[in-house]
Amino acid sequence: MTPRWLDWAQRLQAIAQTGLAFTENPFDSERYQQIREIAAEMLAAGSDADIETIRELFARQAGYTTPKVDVRGVVFRGDTVLLVREKLDGGRWTLPGGWADVGDSPSFAVEREVWEEAGFRVKAAKLLALYDRNKHDHPPYAFHAYKAFFWCELLDEAQHLTPNAETEETGWFAEDALPELSVGRVTAAQIQRWFEHKRHPDWPTDFD
Repeated sequence: MTPRWLDWAQRLQAIAQTGLAFTENPFDSERYQQIREIAAEMLAAGSDADIETIRELFARQAGYTTPKVDVRGVVFRGDTVLLVREKLDGGRWTLPGGWADVGDSPSFAVEREVWEEAGFRVKAAKLLALYDRNKHDHPPYAFHAYKAFFWCELLDEAQHLTPNAETEETGWFAEDALPELSVGRVTAAQIQRWFEHKRHPDWPTDFD
């Protein structure tokens, strides 16, 4: 379950961001900035994160607050799943993916992420799950986010990986031989769930 302090911090940040987007009253604007500062202090205290980094992150947000959307591609080859090694987060492994960009459909976003991070052409075939990040075993994050996992079919097994800013290596891993994972992005329980979906292709989409 989401820690109470994280839930409070995310909700306060959302109130502050939305308030700052719509208010024209300078006194209300000052109050919303104070609320945003309280949210930053709570997040820093609860996660041991640097408060200046959190302040800068919050200050870059604008407009009505909605959950962020993270898309991840689940690509199987035989009894193995495709993972990429992150350049950040200590070189741990994850499913290829990232934040969806404005203007992209979800399926296009995940297909592009797999191509850019792993070098494989794929086709999004099924939405395996739409999860509330707060309801799964991920470390604390400043914002509320949804995670969309897509089963992607390989269109070409030839790899065309080019240097990129996010990943440094790809690999195919069996269910019982997963490497150290970047749990902010994906958990072992989630990957094991996708292997179960592979064994039961008639299962419906998971959602929170």
